[in-house]
Amino acid sequence: MSQTINCRGSEGIFVPVAGLILFAIASGYLMSLIPLTLSGFSISSDYASWMASSYYLGLLIGSMIIEPIINKAEHRIAFIGFLFLLAGTVIAMPLFAHKEAWLLARLIAGTAVAGIFVVVESWLLISNCPKQRAKRLGIYMTSLYGGTTVGQFGVGLIGVQGFGPFIVILSLLLIATLPALFIRQGQPGRHEHLMMSLKDIARLNKPAIIGCIISGVVMGSIYGLMPLSLKGSALNSSQISILMAAIVLGGMVIQPVVSQLSVRVSKTLLLAVMSLLGVFGVGLTYLSNDYLLLAFALALLGMSAFALYPIAITLACEEIDSAFIVSATQVMLFSYSLGSVLGPIGASTFMVKEQGLMQFIFLILLATSLYMLIASMRRKTVVFAN
Repeated sequence: MSQTINCRGSEGIFVPVAGLILFAIASGYLMSLIPLTLSGFSISSDYASWMASSYYLGLLIGSMIIEPIINKAEHRIAFIGFLFLLAGTVIAMPLFAHKEAWLLARLIAGTAVAGIFVVVESWLLISNCPKQRAKRLGIYMTSLYGGTTVGQFGVGLIGVQGFGPFIVILSLLLIATLPALFIRQGQPGRHEHLMMSLKDIARLNKPAIIGCIISGVVMGSIYGLMPLSLKGSALNSSQISILMAAIVLGGMVIQPVVSQLSVRVSKTLLLAVMSLLGVFGVGLTYLSNDYLLLAFALALLGMSAFALYPIAITLACEEIDSAFIVSATQVMLFSYSLGSVLGPIGASTFMVKEQGLMQFIFLILLATSLYMLIASMRRKTVVFAN
């Protein structure tokens, strides 16, 4: 896969970023809302982990079918279509308050969100200088996590009861379609998208793929079970929304740092350092029950969890021709989604223990940091040998 350099600076990023921010606000609120509103719709809270896994299974399915849709519909139309599909699931949930309907809705929602992620990521990364990719992905992640941070406050400000929260989320998603509806310029051309062969996929950086999988495991567990875990600590809805916001805010704050370091430091080593940061953050939660310390610890965990994916995806795209970016982002999203499906299921077995979710995340990040350190040292040995 030869590399074609086509620098476009910041051209054409307003539409995907503007829509992404509004989507992220809605999505952040919805992800925290679902586990907290189950009882209000007479659905057992035991289904919280299954709701998360259903969503991430949809993300997994979507990651396998998105590329042909983008090639046929183009980025702008595909973005609008996926937002409308997600909005449809938001309407369905309060209207059909049964666990089976909600599981199906979350499955479809995951498929729609997979489309949104691949569309926006490839829109920002395609036909761009390799050195600019980390910067533009930093803009993407900051917008995504900034919007998600704002969305967390919906739990405290708007609440988790009744139809009101769903109406607010639906409105945000519909508004998110407006930039793409009215601005047609700036999207990548159809001719630029080529599919990677199995041989090309096999040559993708292995630590990058592992990084995406672990990012999915941790993020799926945080989004799917963290609100429920915090609720079990006798915290009220406002406190939970602030702590969830602290996680996402930590993820947003670290993005400019990651963007700068990823062009100066080995990305595999950076994955190890970010994993260790999460281990440290989780460790702090065992020291004290102080609310401020917990918020700080969760912010560190957020820095770690939200940094893994952008580092991994830039590592994967480091030596890839821009024509293969859509295909590569689809492979990385598939890896992330696979982890996201397995994460909540694995974490749920720990939830019977006190701080069980934290124990699960601690073990996962510790193992990841060790793997990445070993992979980084092996890469240095190969470079020096050559």
